[in-house]
Amino acid sequence: MQDMDRIYREYAHMVYKYLLVKTRDSGWAEELTQETFYRAVYSLENYNGECKVSTWLCQIAKHVWMQDLEKRKKHRTEELTENMEWKTAGMDEQLLYSEQKMTVMKALHGMKEPAREVMYLRIFGELSFKEIGEVMGRSETWARVTFYRGRKGLMKGEII
Repeated sequence: MQDMDRIYREYAHMVYKYLLVKTRDSGWAEELTQETFYRAVYSLENYNGECKVSTWLCQIAKHVWMQDLEKRKKHRTEELTENMEWKTAGMDEQLLYSEQKMTVMKALHGMKEPAREVMYLRIFGELSFKEIGEVMGRSETWARVTFYRGRKGLMKGEII
């Protein structure tokens, strides 16, 4: 169990950022991070060391996220609150930022894998190139090159 404590301290933030990119919701990402480590504890004996621990954890996280998505689709409910507060201060800036973010997301959505996932992890997940390499089972250099090629393609309007 001591090993799992060390693994948690070392990789929890990276798993959280990975799930934040997938969910785009900090609370949901936190829940899924906890579930990921819960499942990792019970499957630690099945970890054979063929891949990096970070890759193994991100694979568990991906499965946890996909299962939760399915569960949410089946039990979709909408809650309406009557007392919604709208912040009017800085609304113009928020709108402009939102439009720019949407433009970037649309462009990224049109990209081919693995460049798309590298771009998402770097831009929205704020993962380092080293972390991206670990998640993708590749090197830091590969992640860096893939990101810069993707960025160059976006700037030229290309979908790579």
